[in-house]
Order: sequence, then C-alpha cells, then structure tokens
Amino acid sequence: MRLDKAIESSMGMTDASWARHANPWSFWTRVPILALLALAVWSRVWIGWWCLVPVAVLIAWALINPRAFPPPASLDNWASRAVLGERLWLARKTRPIPAHHARRAMILSALAGVSLIPLAYGLWALDPWASFTGAMLASVFKLWFCDGMAWLAADRAAEPGAASGQQTWTPHSEIVNSSAGSISDPSN
Repeated sequence: MRLDKAIESSMGMTDASWARHANPWSFWTRVPILALLALAVWSRVWIGWWCLVPVAVLIAWALINPRAFPPPASLDNWASRAVLGERLWLARKTRPIPAHHARRAMILSALAGVSLIPLAYGLWALDPWASFTGAMLASVFKLWFCDGMAWLAADRAAEPGAASGQQTWTPHSEIVNSSAGSISDPSN
C-alpha cells in the first residue's frame, strides 16, 4: 500500500522514517516528552529564561526521535503495531478504515486535546495539580489512542490478502510483511 504523498509531506515522514519510527525505542522514548516539556516550562520558576534550553532540546528530540533508531528486527510488539496503525489512520482518506476505529480515534484525540487545557492553565498559573492532571490525562488518552492504532493494525493484518504476504508499507529498501511480522531487506 502506498500512502498519499500529501500526508507524507505534511508529516515530513518518508517510508524509511516510518520504518525507523516503528522501533519500540522510538515509541517509548516519545511517551514522556509531554510531561518533560511541562516540567521544562515549569522550570522558569527556578531558572528563568534558561528554561527555553530544555524546551528547545525536547522539541528537537520530538522532531528527531522518529528517525533516531534503526528499523526494528520485528514488528511483533504492541509499540510497532501502534505506529503501523497510526500510519493507517493518517492514510484513511486514500484507504478507509472501519467506522468503529475512526470513531474511537476521533474521540480519544479530542479528549487528549481537551486535556491540554488544564495543562496550559496549570503552566500559566503555576498550579501543580492542573499541570499534573492535564499532562497525565493527555498522556493516558494518547496511549489509549495508540492502543486503538495497534488494534487497527492487527485488524488490517487479519484482512483477506494480508495473510498471503500483502505489504503493509514498503519503506526504502525494506519490505514490511504483515504476515511475517518482520522487516526484511530484499537485497539479502
């Protein structure tokens, strides 16, 4: 399956980037970014304008992270399936996904977005409870969204044709075979 070029260019992610982002290290090292970003903004109380240094480092890491790790040896893990599902979600205009997956993803995305309101207020007013609550709720909803994306990827892999080796995506020189659950280099 080839994704819509508009999605790739808007995300800045190529096939190779998505293959690298499917590495569980990429997934799990992104999870604490929101909480660390909140802490970095909060640090203005202690270090003043120097708080912009950790903020900049965290933003840079969020942009570099999907490309920082090699493609995983196997996609047979929850984090990799969540990334595969996210890619399917982003391509839903060119290859529709089941309504129950779309509905669940939209609700969880909205809840994660609304959770940013108490976080923003807490960081502005220096209210630790609002900051903590907003950051934790946004993170929980994001992980719940990722669980839905892993479910979407599993459902898509179980579709007729997937078991016969239909490709989930074809990154650069690697092929992700949904029936084998691994990434292989066809040049070997």
